Amino acid sequence: MNRPVPRHVAIVMDGNGRWARKRLMPRNFGHRKGVETLRSIVKASAARRIDYLTVFAFSTENWSRPQEEVGALMSLFVETLEKEVPALMENKVRIRFIGDRSALGRKVIEKMRMSETQTEKNKGLTLTIALNYSGRDDLVRAFGRIVEDTVPAQHIDETLISSYLDTAGIPDPDLIIRTGGEHRISNFFLWQSAYSEFYTSSRYWPDFNEKEFDKALNAYGKRERRFGGLG
Repeated sequence: MNRPVPRHVAIVMDGNGRWARKRLMPRNFGHRKGVETLRSIVKASAARRIDYLTVFAFSTENWSRPQEEVGALMSLFVETLEKEVPALMENKVRIRFIGDRSALGRKVIEKMRMSETQTEKNKGLTLTIALNYSGRDDLVRAFGRIVEDTVPAQHIDETLISSYLDTAGIPDPDLIIRTGGEHRISNFFLWQSAYSEFYTSSRYWPDFNEKEFDKALNAYGKRERRFGGLG
């Protein structure tokens, strides 16, 4: 029997630092290995005809990490975009970014804008990268824009709020996967996850492979989604 495939999968990519520490390596070694994992999961998502893949890459809280690690992450981000965009074009993957760009460096913002423009006409998988993102910040910025637009209170409903979020135009995630064995959402899709299914993998992100991805998809396929209805 064919299992339903989620239209939108979101992943909290956790465990890069712990993976590196177990190997007595610097944390940035884990982040680089994590890029390889992401490359594999993007390909796997496209092959399984998933329409949307969102990954939580850098939260608003991650700025509290050591400056050296944050700088290395931003450099790795720019380097990865330079290397991966040609492959995304070849595989018809569209890339987009969510999060507050105002705190990011000029070079990072330019690479984001260029990769979005280059891939905007691709009709395959949409890969969304959450960079300097948090669920609470997303809501705060959305409410700020609603106030700026002087929307009357009687016009504010769930549909309108969703249209002001960073994820406007993207369906809410059907499945949220978290690696690294933790069981919390860590300020990710607070609004968008209202009826998402959750799956936790004990694997650190660098060890999360296609087989583990399929385990999550199979677990999702066995669940009955009721959206608040009677069980």
